[in-house]
This record gives sequence, structure tokens and C-alpha cells, in this order.
Amino acid sequence: MGDRRQARELALQALFALDMEKAFPSQDLDENLDAFCASNEEKLTNSVKPFFLELVKGVNENYSQIDGFLEKYSKHWKISRMPVVDRNIMRIAAFEFLKHPDIPCSVTINEAVEIGKKYGTRDSGPFINGVLDRIKAQESF
Repeated sequence: MGDRRQARELALQALFALDMEKAFPSQDLDENLDAFCASNEEKLTNSVKPFFLELVKGVNENYSQIDGFLEKYSKHWKISRMPVVDRNIMRIAAFEFLKHPDIPCSVTINEAVEIGKKYGTRDSGPFINGVLDRIKAQESF
């Protein structure tokens, strides 16, 4: 597994934990991240950790804009009703759209879909793909 995929999967796990604890967006993000990093020290290598931290902190800081995209482009779905895994995968991808023009949107979407297939339900891949495709088509990144 590549470093960026590893960082995305770990970011999903960290955001999932925050979301489940109703601690998202987090005012105490550094404290929560310290605990997560300590328990995942072996996975957060020097080549994985910087992108992981950027993703988690970036999603946390840009939460309103990101969730606005998800709400707008997910037909008939409220953020609160989305599966927690799916919504956090899409948050990571939307952050990449916003702040990483060096990563092609198609790569970001493909990564999100693959992670959704791994951690979500059988419906996660198509759902994630549809919402992210609509965001990509309607917004200028």
C-alpha cells in the first residue's frame, strides 16, 4: 500500500473516531490526534504522518465548506443521515479537491471509492463516486 493510501485510511479512522464521539469538528484536535498517533505509531511512519496530519487537520479546519459541498451534492441526503464511514471518506476527498490541485480529481475519487469498498458497505462505492463526481463537475478545482 502506498504512503498516501495509508495516510488516507488512517485519516478516515481518526475522523471516524472523532465523529462517533460527537467531537467533530474538534476544538481539542491536537489532544485527540496525539492519542490516535500514539496508538498507531508503527503505521504512522515518517513518510505517512505528514499527509495524514494535513488531511485530518484540513478536514477539521474546512469542515463547514466541505460539509456544505456534501450536503449540496448528495441528492436527498442530510449529512447526519449519511453512513459515518462514507461521509468521512468524502470529507477527505473534498479537502483534497480544495487544497491539493497537484492530485488529479480522478485519482482522489478513485482512492475514495476504493477505501469506501474496503471500509464501508456494498453501496458505499457507488454513493461516494456519485457525490464526488457531482462536486467535481459543479465546482471549479
